[in-house]
Amino acid sequence: MRATAPVLLATHERCGEHRPFGGHPERPERLDAAREGAELAGAVRLDVAVDEDEVLAAVERVHDSDLPRRLQDACAHAPSIFDSQDNPISAGSYRAAIAAVASSLAAVDAVLHGAERVFVPVRPPGHHALRDRAIGFCFFNNVAVAAEELLARSGGPVAIVDFDVHHGNGTQAHFWDRDDAFYLSVHRYPFFPGSGAADEVGGARGRGFNRNFPLASGADDAIYVGALAAGIEEILEVMTPKAWLVSAGFDAHREDPLGGMQVSDEGYAAIGEMLDRARGEGPVIAVLEGGYSLEALRRSVQAFVSGLARSATS
Repeated sequence: MRATAPVLLATHERCGEHRPFGGHPERPERLDAAREGAELAGAVRLDVAVDEDEVLAAVERVHDSDLPRRLQDACAHAPSIFDSQDNPISAGSYRAAIAAVASSLAAVDAVLHGAERVFVPVRPPGHHALRDRAIGFCFFNNVAVAAEELLARSGGPVAIVDFDVHHGNGTQAHFWDRDDAFYLSVHRYPFFPGSGAADEVGGARGRGFNRNFPLASGADDAIYVGALAAGIEEILEVMTPKAWLVSAGFDAHREDPLGGMQVSDEGYAAIGEMLDRARGEGPVIAVLEGGYSLEALRRSVQAFVSGLARSATS
């Protein structure tokens, strides 16, 4: 099984029901591009069931209970804007956000039953979502919810690696005071959402468990991948993660219309390989964040998943 299907694919068709206004970069076609890229790399679909009550219980470990209710109510009057101007919603946005979390939870269940690698191509993305507010195309923080589920079911610690071109302010804020999760982010800076400076290192018990590598625009493979490698070394100096969560954003690609970076397909393959080496015996769950050129996203995901699977197929 490992030789032919080293990476599982956890996703759900409902993630396509979030349909912002025409021309918005976070469009449903991203879901197809990411899934196609993963399948080209040999990933195999995992059955994902959507249990809304289960999802909401998991979401409430990370977000105020009022946030899902507000989003559901807003979708009944869509199209409209939810919480911030960069979060347009459609009638299906709530269902899509619930399905994205359900897919992340299915990935957690899979690794707790022995899977080693799961890629989760879902939308809307999640790493900007704050406890009580949607922001930056994000409604629920899929990676933070998955991390909390792992911590609740198997103990810690966990490592969260974020290579989206934008800093994951929501994930950082959630784990800021925690020492059971190490948050590492490599991103363009200064850039949206404005956070992610190098001196943001965590607070209270979490001091030293938050590491940012802010990079100037135009960073290429050597700089971007090198920063991730340095950050992963720092993680391994302070903890041995039982599991790895990845905010897998592909908008640092040189063809991305929003990112302003110069990472190549080969760079994403190198990132996948590096994460597979670093994880040791622990599983890795990689959840899609950004990536807005459809063709670059397809190729980047294929390269990343192929890299992540390399040790299983070599």
